[in-house]
Amino acid sequence: MPSDRETIVAPATAPGGALAVVRISGPEALACCDRIFRGRQPLAAAEGYTVHYGRIVDDGRTVDDVLATVFRAPRSYTGEDAVELSCHGSSYVVGELLRLLREAGCRTAEPGEFTLRAYLNGKMDLSQAEAVADLIASSSRAAHTMASTQMRGGYSAALDTLRDELLRLTALLELELDFSEEEVEFADRGELRRTMERIGGEIASLRGSFALGNALREGVAVAIVGAPNAGKSTLLNRLAGDERAMVSDIAGTTRDVVEERVVIDQVLFRLLDTAGLRTTDDRLERMGIERTHSSIARAAVVVRLLDATALDEAATPDDAASFGDATTLGGTATPNDAATLPAPDFSLRDEAAAPDSTATRDDATTHHGTAAPKDAAPLPPPDFSLRDDQRLLTVINKIDLRPGLTLPAGTIGISAREGRGIDVLRAALRAAVDTEALYHGDAVVSHTRHYAALDEAGRALDAALAALDQGLPADLLSEEIRAVIHHLGSITSRGAIASEEILASIFSKFCIGK
Repeated sequence: MPSDRETIVAPATAPGGALAVVRISGPEALACCDRIFRGRQPLAAAEGYTVHYGRIVDDGRTVDDVLATVFRAPRSYTGEDAVELSCHGSSYVVGELLRLLREAGCRTAEPGEFTLRAYLNGKMDLSQAEAVADLIASSSRAAHTMASTQMRGGYSAALDTLRDELLRLTALLELELDFSEEEVEFADRGELRRTMERIGGEIASLRGSFALGNALREGVAVAIVGAPNAGKSTLLNRLAGDERAMVSDIAGTTRDVVEERVVIDQVLFRLLDTAGLRTTDDRLERMGIERTHSSIARAAVVVRLLDATALDEAATPDDAASFGDATTLGGTATPNDAATLPAPDFSLRDEAAAPDSTATRDDATTHHGTAAPKDAAPLPPPDFSLRDDQRLLTVINKIDLRPGLTLPAGTIGISAREGRGIDVLRAALRAAVDTEALYHGDAVVSHTRHYAALDEAGRALDAALAALDQGLPADLLSEEIRAVIHHLGSITSRGAIASEEILASIFSKFCIGK
């Protein structure tokens, strides 16, 4: 780990802009700047939170006019004396400025070293430091909101509350050790159980938010699956607004997963155009189909795309809803004349079916909550379950080629080629991601490291409850609870500095200058 006693420098802005900011932090930050800065007064004599106009000089030659913003320890981002020099964005100017500052006694900062110093100097905890990188990388309002809440300490506060409650319990248990001969119980065992069970529920709730948080941070994965020539690539291009995937009438054209990122109503989605599902002897196509199954397994939303021209013929009475005018969510099938849909030729994990995600054998409720008439041709229910964080959307494409065909219950009718029904599909995708809790400031877990720590904390709490049931003495029970405290504390690193291995893993992902 680099020494935190050295003065470091790095550009804090990306190259190519009209202006650039160069950041300096460390015990000699002001002195180093004064060796090349010429203003009305030396920066070493300036108060914190002041801005000064001056020139950067190299052996009498003016390199650029700059504004120097002075920050004094400990009230700075890093907790050290710091200066930010605003100059013109020329790559030559920035390069010269960095060279002169290195010659004046600075060294080039490592990736994330400014934020690492902020953490080491107690300006933020470890989860807040991770949120800084998330904020920089955020590409949607949802990801930005989640990172901002975490960076402001809302997430840390929720964890600290749980940790403090557990510390109070251990203090009461350990107090009993001082009065062991009197056999006094300071921690009422009934209240202890209720408190531990409540904390366990809150840990489970935080752990359960990981699917949403990770999806929002990385982008909600949407697997577009179906038979060859169903229009998957055309649909991806339509949603992305660009010719991203190659479109062809030749079956099996898509042999690898094509990914495109789009923002729908302030949420980032990762659209995965997959190889068509069918039986084939083509080795390369089979490899693509295997990757399709992998995409289904890791997707938060599965769009099952069916070809309207491949559905069974069905007569439609005059008053029946047709594909031409019934492209809204939750369309209702007309008795006896709905098209019969083929069973899906893929499978999803068995973890947990979303109760509102598909029709069941016991009733006719569709994934959009619309009851289909009992005599309508139902969507054949897949013989698999979905996780709580997975949703299945059944989409009928090429409705322009089948005018008058009835829209089966719970499906969305579109024409990817003409753009019909795309807004409805976009709305369905957005509705599949519930961000209400996020915008209300609720804590949402978005990092695998945090999820793993919460998982360990949950296991440790279960062990503590088992110890309570077994009537273990106060000292052993206290040790079980302290294991929970340790795992919760590892997320924020409260009370201890994280290992160099963890710090290196986290801060190596940062850009230089942050």
